[in-house]
Amino acid sequence: MGQLAQAVSSRDNSRAPECKNPSMKAPDSFDGTQAHKLRGFIQSCQLIFYNNPETFFSDRKKVLYSTSFLTGRSEKWIEPYLSNISNEDLSYPLNNWKLFETQSFTLFVNPNEVRKAG
Repeated sequence: MGQLAQAVSSRDNSRAPECKNPSMKAPDSFDGTQAHKLRGFIQSCQLIFYNNPETFFSDRKKVLYSTSFLTGRSEKWIEPYLSNISNEDLSYPLNNWKLFETQSFTLFVNPNEVRKAG
């Protein structure tokens, strides 16, 4: 019985080393002028989210990260929302990834493409 307890005790102390998530390339910025690049931008962001769930555990964190890569027209669209960053309503685009994604496609992509995004 003593050997079993010792084996269990030593097993608990020899946990597997923590594995770091592989580093990933940050998304390319999106300026809103090339609609065909939006899908790639969104997918790049989603890969980062899936690879780092402990960091991107909320829609708000996902949206705020993504907005840091917006430039030009797309940055001008998000600026008014950022000026009211303390708004925590779930119907607010900064707090709702799906809404952010849908509004991005609505504003910057052909309406036929919007249907494919949903």
